[in-house]
Amino acid sequence: MPLLSIHDLEVEFRLNDRWVRAVDGVSFSIEPGETLCLVGESGCGKSVTALSIGRLLPEPPARYSGGRIEVEGHDILSMSPRELQRIRGGVVSYVFQEPAAALNPVFRVGSQILETLQIHRPAKATQAEVVRLLGDVGIPDPERRARSYPHELSGGMQQRVMIAMAIATEPRLLIADEPTTALDVTIQAQILELLKDLKQRLGMAILLITHNLGLVGEIADRVAVMYAGQIVETAPVGSLLHAPAHPYTRALIQSVPELGHPRERLIAIPGTVPMPGTWPAGCRFAPRCPVVQDDCRTLAPSLKSIAGNRSVRCPHSAPGSTASS
Repeated sequence: MPLLSIHDLEVEFRLNDRWVRAVDGVSFSIEPGETLCLVGESGCGKSVTALSIGRLLPEPPARYSGGRIEVEGHDILSMSPRELQRIRGGVVSYVFQEPAAALNPVFRVGSQILETLQIHRPAKATQAEVVRLLGDVGIPDPERRARSYPHELSGGMQQRVMIAMAIATEPRLLIADEPTTALDVTIQAQILELLKDLKQRLGMAILLITHNLGLVGEIADRVAVMYAGQIVETAPVGSLLHAPAHPYTRALIQSVPELGHPRERLIAIPGTVPMPGTWPAGCRFAPRCPVVQDDCRTLAPSLKSIAGNRSVRCPHSAPGSTASS
């Protein structure tokens, strides 16, 4: 049984006098111990999908208008608040995008980790456990750092504190939403190595949300590419990076700078992601697609399975073709 299974999820937000859909028919699953990267530009619906797993979106203005979210076979969308409290933290933990905003500025970081332990693992709610967790995520002199306030720590240290807080509950699924944003490349590499080490030691699964395909090859087992509220491609990481099937995936890969291959200009994807409520008819990537055909502008493609445990939302594409061909 998958640890997480999402079936045809639809999420809408109230905008003035109408409901606007931000996530439209999203489906994917994560097996125990697996790392899935959910990739796409800002505004594609990745964070909304991730927050939906723990039902963290405020209702209203959000509403779950369709589909199912199953964690260990239990439907999240039908749970009571008490049942949700057991899932949040106890089974699914989050590392949010901006640790400086997620951490409470008026409490010491050790106190914030201790509070998490008191809620989910009261038998382990001790200062010694706080220090151990800080040490586990690579924070030097954890006894002293436990007495620090968030503003006294660097961005990388703040993110390690967030990870320590997330793993304090011994979750089976860790959801990391852009955990390396605003960090320099050296710290990014350290955070990714930390996540891989924790996954191996603790046996947890990871859902990593990112817009940076350069990070995916370092940590993912599988990748799901999201565009304009839909999944447009899923594949094992090696297959996707070496032979992407969807034109959007190819464009994302081509826009990543390569060391040792200098270019006069970086390759950029023309245009922008359409806002929810303004999605075009037909294929949503058609206005930006370099290989668009006439029927792409009128016929909405479905997500179809292809060889190699893959799926793609494009009837005109095949693994290994290039966006410039």
